[in-house]
Amino acid sequence: MPEDTAEALQHDDHLRAYAAHYPEVVGAGSLRGALRAEADRAGYGLDVGVPPIPVVRLTAARVSAGDRVAYVTMDVRRREFRVHCRPPGNGDGPAVLGGTGDLSAVVEALHSWVRGARPAELTARWPFLAAREASPSGAAGAVEGPGAVAARWERMRESAATFPYPGRHELVEAAFREPRLRVLSPGLSMQWLRFSRRATPPVRVGLPMVMPLPDGRRYRVRTSDGELREVTGAAEAVAAVLDGLPEDVTGPPDGPRDRPSGP
Repeated sequence: MPEDTAEALQHDDHLRAYAAHYPEVVGAGSLRGALRAEADRAGYGLDVGVPPIPVVRLTAARVSAGDRVAYVTMDVRRREFRVHCRPPGNGDGPAVLGGTGDLSAVVEALHSWVRGARPAELTARWPFLAAREASPSGAAGAVEGPGAVAARWERMRESAATFPYPGRHELVEAAFREPRLRVLSPGLSMQWLRFSRRATPPVRVGLPMVMPLPDGRRYRVRTSDGELREVTGAAEAVAAVLDGLPEDVTGPPDGPRDRPSGP
């Protein structure tokens, strides 16, 4: 029986969303199982575990050796394993990030990382990886000005597609398709998808917010007056948020249209 089969059955709908692009992951029962199987074939003794978040046990993995830690996730929109090698030790130095559809290349890169390879060595050998220094403020890539809201939506959509929290990707995409929400600045706090009239602090609260429940199918919506309700499906959740928006929140008459999020 494949590893994590019981969990796979409990979260079958969530794992099924990855089936078209990641058949070996579905066959192994989890991303952890697929990485372990590939590492075993290559003769590597990788220590493959899962992040300490129960809802991502099937679709994310953690590889570690001493003070070296890397995370692997999957982009639900296309076949791309996303790798994030964290700076070792006290966190000084660049992180190494990138994505590829080649699972064997991911395992090779992870094996080199946990054995002590430097960021420059990894990026020279595997072109899909790049080193990235964190900004002193921790807000790398922050955008201000007229494009700030669009930039925040782009980061939100990318994060939702590659961090496999059940129901979040569907929710973010459904919200982005709505012009009245697309003009607001999105943010995440304690799993709540929030909307603000401001793209930069101070963020003003008071608009409806929504969060996916762990089953990935139901959502909890909180209106401006604090009322809570549960609905089924991302479309119903977004409709409930729209119902609670003030009338003066309107989308642009010729606002940006949704662009394809991947093959």
